Amino acid sequence: MTAPKVLISDALSPAAVQIFKDRGIEVDFQPNLGKDKDKLAEIIGNYDGLAIRSATKVTPKILERASRLKVIGRAGIGVDNVDIPAATAKGIIVMNTPFGNSITTAEHAIAMMFALAREIPAADASTQAGKWEKNRFMGVEITGKTLGIIGCGNIGSIVAERALGLRMKVIAYDPFLSPERALDIGVEKVELDDLLARADIITLHTPLTEKTKNVLSAENIAKTKKGVRIVNCARGGLVDEVALRKALDEGHVAGAAFDVFTVEPATENPLFGHPNVVCTPHLGAATTEAQENVALQVAEQMSDYLLRGAISNAVNFPSITAEEAPKLKPFIALAEKLGSFAGQLTETGMKSVHITYEGTVAHLNTRALSSAAIAGLLRPILQDVNVVSAPVVAKERGIVVEETVREAEHDYDALITLTVVTERQTRSVAGTVFANGKPRIVNIKGITVDAEFAPSMIYVTNEDKPGFIGRFAGILGNAGVNIATFALGRDTPGGSAIALVEVDGEVPAKVLEDIQTIPGVKQAKALTF
Repeated sequence: MTAPKVLISDALSPAAVQIFKDRGIEVDFQPNLGKDKDKLAEIIGNYDGLAIRSATKVTPKILERASRLKVIGRAGIGVDNVDIPAATAKGIIVMNTPFGNSITTAEHAIAMMFALAREIPAADASTQAGKWEKNRFMGVEITGKTLGIIGCGNIGSIVAERALGLRMKVIAYDPFLSPERALDIGVEKVELDDLLARADIITLHTPLTEKTKNVLSAENIAKTKKGVRIVNCARGGLVDEVALRKALDEGHVAGAAFDVFTVEPATENPLFGHPNVVCTPHLGAATTEAQENVALQVAEQMSDYLLRGAISNAVNFPSITAEEAPKLKPFIALAEKLGSFAGQLTETGMKSVHITYEGTVAHLNTRALSSAAIAGLLRPILQDVNVVSAPVVAKERGIVVEETVREAEHDYDALITLTVVTERQTRSVAGTVFANGKPRIVNIKGITVDAEFAPSMIYVTNEDKPGFIGRFAGILGNAGVNIATFALGRDTPGGSAIALVEVDGEVPAKVLEDIQTIPGVKQAKALTF
């Protein structure tokens, strides 16, 4: 088996390069390549993995050429330099390292808060210029002040912990912060307007999304307490910089400390030049420890995925641990084949899909299994769909996907049942994995069958009448189509019956037409897996 090949197109710790090598992965370290989009596009097709920082921009143009690419690893938290929808559409896992620089970023926010409160940058410049302006720099104490945190996730909660240690009162606005979590970390959960009205210092620690863009707009800045100080070490665009400059000029905002800006590199900005503004060039993650941490973490994550199928910190697919991966593998194959079976038989618009997991499979990562099932279901209609893009594609098409997990209620240790509701009918198919690890189909539309999935199969629904098998076998024999395995099932004697037959090679259309002439046959379809 050929070793996976990874390209590192940005500056990354040599320790990360060594991790790839130690894991048996071929690595090409070109730390300046990310700045050359054309060159990157030219060679990207040679690699299974791409490790980047912020300099490399992974655009649709580059992804079009990434014929082998399976994973993109971003050493850091922000993935705004990767076109996530384009990567998802191609089935490429996009990973980040959300925790590797959390402490460093939180510490920078605290440092910026101190620098702002005590005017340290301006005092330093004045003193080193030979002045002794002791009375000019009158700061404020941090102790006893109310810190308002917008976004109390991983980094925000570390800031809160540090602030509480400084004897500050901490309030937080975060729609995803549960009351129990707020109590655990010692903060008061509040609504945004309450935070704006009460906070002496506001610090932002939320991603940039449509909902959070300009969360500190001109309107919201006007709602803040007079004399507030604002710290942003999260993302440019969270604060309306023009409105903030106006509030600074008018004296409503006492000061601001920014590490991130709407446009970066920030060679000019509305905040620059104001005496009460402290600025740093996106240094939140710029410590030796953080750079080493994120580099090592991304190398480990990418290696685990390329070698073992483990997925961690992916922004476009459910996580799969290294321990889960081998257990999931046969069930992912089963889910995808069940979906493919249903998809090849579905000829009208799909409205919803219900997937039931019973027995041991119910305790596995069902989100990953459902992604595989939906991919199999949609692929006969949309050839380019994959396990990564399938949930997004289904949502875009208005297909409702539901999951149910429960203990075993049948004779199988593990059972997956896929039910598809279309504009005309409801169809169910169920399967399991036996000890040999091979997926099997065990029920179709309530009729028990037992068949392994095979590359080429014929599916027939018919009335249970004598003579069918002979006629069916005769048609295949006359056409030179060899039968490998034959599975039959019926609901009641003389009732509805199903035949699922594995054959060698492709099934000619004329053979299917002839099968349809057998009395009692309702449907004959060639299936491929």
